[in-house]
Amino acid sequence: MAPRVLVSDKLSETAVQIFRDRGIDVDFQPDLGKDKDALLAAIPNYDGLAIRSATKVTEKILAAAPNLKVIARAGIGTDNIDKVAASKHGVIVMNTPFGNMITTAEHAIAMMFAVARQIPEASASTQLGKWEKSKFMGVELTNKTLGIIGCGNIGSIVADRALGLKMKVVGFDPFLSQERADKLGIEKVDLDTLLARADFISLHTPLTDQTRNILSRENLAKTKKGVRIINCARGGLIDEEALVDLLKSGHVAGAGIDVFAVEPAKENALFGLPNVVCTPHLGAATSEAQENVAVQVAEQMSDYLLTGAVSNALNMPSVTAEEAKVMGPWIKLAEHLGAFVGQLTDEPLKAINILYDGVASTMNLAALECAAIAGLMKSVNPDVNMVSAPVIAKDRGIKTSNTTQDKTGVFDGFIKITVVTDKRERSIAGTVFSDGKPRFIQIKGINIDAEIGEHMLYTTNKDVPGIIGMLGATMGKNGVNIANFTLGRDEVGGEAIALLYVDNTVPKHVLEELQSSGMFHMINPLKFNT
Repeated sequence: MAPRVLVSDKLSETAVQIFRDRGIDVDFQPDLGKDKDALLAAIPNYDGLAIRSATKVTEKILAAAPNLKVIARAGIGTDNIDKVAASKHGVIVMNTPFGNMITTAEHAIAMMFAVARQIPEASASTQLGKWEKSKFMGVELTNKTLGIIGCGNIGSIVADRALGLKMKVVGFDPFLSQERADKLGIEKVDLDTLLARADFISLHTPLTDQTRNILSRENLAKTKKGVRIINCARGGLIDEEALVDLLKSGHVAGAGIDVFAVEPAKENALFGLPNVVCTPHLGAATSEAQENVAVQVAEQMSDYLLTGAVSNALNMPSVTAEEAKVMGPWIKLAEHLGAFVGQLTDEPLKAINILYDGVASTMNLAALECAAIAGLMKSVNPDVNMVSAPVIAKDRGIKTSNTTQDKTGVFDGFIKITVVTDKRERSIAGTVFSDGKPRFIQIKGINIDAEIGEHMLYTTNKDVPGIIGMLGATMGKNGVNIANFTLGRDEVGGEAIALLYVDNTVPKHVLEELQSSGMFHMINPLKFNT
């Protein structure tokens, strides 16, 4: 059955056709996102949801969508999606960060020109028949200092355009390396230095708890007198009331504002002030950008639903289509390893340590880690997946660490998971053979070679004669067929283990019979999603 995708906001016909061409069952209802009750009624039927800014994806919507696997936003901002709730429900959230980068950057440059030369006011005055040439004395951009807050994709493009205009560019971004700054031609500075030196300030950062009101009243007071401020990023980055006061006092000479704390902004204290240019969130509003982000959404969602490839996800490691093909068996192995230790552990977990050896260490470790945690957490909640499991683990205070090493043994690579509780450590390792099938190769430090099946039985015992006979005879007389039987021990007469791959779930009375023999320390039935 083909995956079903709902498009609940306006999206180009090209994007809708991409879904159809890829074999996706797409339902195009561009006004549905405005009706939250209608969306709530419709959403249970879909695997994917493609949106723009009108659709609000709330906890209530997510709770009503048991089949939903992915939400994709045609654009950068995802403020209209409850990403925490999406992660807890195991839904991937994607955006399209590259489709409108140039458009948004150009709008910021256009706003700088408009504010510097008072173009909107001068245009309105001239069209009223006035000729107020001396009233609209502007300033040049050449040799002025532009302070960019947020030097990511869009901020970098703005810097490049500003340097082309012969501006000096300083940048503040906690994640900007000196090497990257040098390559961009940006002088990396702290925020206070930027505020003190910039003639123009342009914001290009997402809205987070750390960036909210980054231009607060206190920080605006630190700016250079006569500064001009541009915001084409997100509403909420500037204290609008403080900006109004500083515009009125003349400390801030002008502002170009494309985004507002409350949108749609039908009224705002900034409206009507001299030398304030306001636009209705037009940063991405070009025909080229709208087409680009729509096409990206369709391609990203189709790739994920059809091949498992993940790109531009905000709550899940990205996995390319090529990686998905190669890593598929390794992701399954990581999930099986996690499932094994998860089903054996009934004590609160403190930590999960994952060792990647050889070829496994060269893969997408973030994706492998998510798979391992998902397998482990399924013992607590069978509905978890690679998206929700890390969130659940974090909420439970479980610490995760990774180690990589070059090839150390006979296998090209392997993954070893160790879980730590207050009472013990438990570990298991596995690899992927050339046939693409995952195998368990070590349990409790004991080497084995075990095929993995849907139904398995794990036992521990002292290395004494009769274990094989006991297991075989008990299974046989109770009609439990053994597909594969693996044994291992640490030394003669020491600790020993057995791992049986059986055709069906081992009945409870069979487990009780084995336990009553007194030959086993532990008897655990296991189930794997093969």
